[in-house]
Amino acid sequence: MAYVSLEEDLFRVDGDVPVLLGSRCPACGRSFFPRRRRCAVCFADTDDVDLSSEGTLHTFTYVRVPFFGKRQVDAEGGYGVGQVDLPEGVRIQTVLQGEPGDWRIGMPMRIDAEVIDEDEGDDVVIFRFMPVTREACHA
Repeated sequence: MAYVSLEEDLFRVDGDVPVLLGSRCPACGRSFFPRRRRCAVCFADTDDVDLSSEGTLHTFTYVRVPFFGKRQVDAEGGYGVGQVDLPEGVRIQTVLQGEPGDWRIGMPMRIDAEVIDEDEGDDVVIFRFMPVTREACHA
């Protein structure tokens, strides 16, 4: 059994770790996610790059709506979403692992995989971000 990316244009999975697929402009140095063929700033052709697996939590919220593939949410349910700033200067909109109170703005985050389905014996995953250390959740 292996992990398989739900969105092959956005990320791939190396073992059990998602890798975000981005672009970098060799002319002006800007990075992008998702990938772009041309730079949004100087219009030069871009190069495909793997983006960092760690970043800093810029902002977050907790939503009480059904999660991917769910038809309803229980009274206590929901999930976190946030924006994570990567070292390349890219801000990623992402699902967060954890519960309200587990995150704080400015905390270090790392990418993780969440299984959402199965396909021919493989686990289909999305990427999400989680605190780098468990202790960071409650500091």
